[in-house]
Amino acid sequence: MNRTICVYSSSSNELDPIYFETAAQLGASIAKHGDILLFGGGMRGLMGATARAVHEHHGKVIGVIPEALNIKGVAYENCDEFIVTKDLRTREAVMDERSDAFIALPGGYGTLEELLEIITLKQLGYHQKAIVILNINGYYDPLLRQFDEVIDQHFARPDSQQLYFVTDNIEACLDYIDHYRPEPLPEKWANG
Repeated sequence: MNRTICVYSSSSNELDPIYFETAAQLGASIAKHGDILLFGGGMRGLMGATARAVHEHHGKVIGVIPEALNIKGVAYENCDEFIVTKDLRTREAVMDERSDAFIALPGGYGTLEELLEIITLKQLGYHQKAIVILNINGYYDPLLRQFDEVIDQHFARPDSQQLYFVTDNIEACLDYIDHYRPEPLPEKWANG
């Protein structure tokens, strides 16, 4: 397909093996689908596991890293294209612009921030791209409950759940992206 899929994920090496297995399976599937991985440019944690799996299956990897993290032992130096930005905000802007779809694997504060920002940008009409929350091992269950609370207490409209797709299955994730067609959402501030 040659789509560029942005994957947000953890840079921690101290995770349950199930997360590394899933990251590797996702990377392999992205490559087998003929898509390109765009990610945060790190060699550690789920970032590195995903990128290595893409390369093991002859896929292409684009890394985007801020200059403060462009350090030997931190940066994934085998990227087919490696973009160094001045800071995190610029990094996110490049990732947003270059990507055709977004997948959030489990991750820490940075992953959560990236996921929430890309959902918010879609809600405000800045893009119409597919967003998938890959909810491995129930990792995102507490966040999804918070999303329900946001809707239940009228901080967001119920149709805002259309902004993203949640699954724990890699093939369902990529199938959603394959068949994704943006649907117009009502204005954020519309009455009703």
